[in-house]
Amino acid sequence: MADKRISFKVDGEVQGVNFRSFTTKQAKSLGVTGFVTNASDGTVQGEAQGSSDAIKEFVQHLNKGPSAASVSGVEHNDISTKPGESAFNVE
Repeated sequence: MADKRISFKVDGEVQGVNFRSFTTKQAKSLGVTGFVTNASDGTVQGEAQGSSDAIKEFVQHLNKGPSAASVSGVEHNDISTKPGESAFNVE
């Protein structure tokens, strides 16, 4: 079912506002696997894998973010899928 994987980077006021928790909740509700982490440059980054429709919806959630966040941009690129991945984690 996992026919698409992306790497993503979210810019804006996205650290210290429960963004990683929000991202994990959205991923799990959509059946998306991967990970999310705070980067040293102030962005939130990660990878997500799932069906094309699930990934499309996941990216829409990234663009919105939790209510305390202020997202100024989301970059995402297709990357190779990882077989056997079964969870979405905060790193």
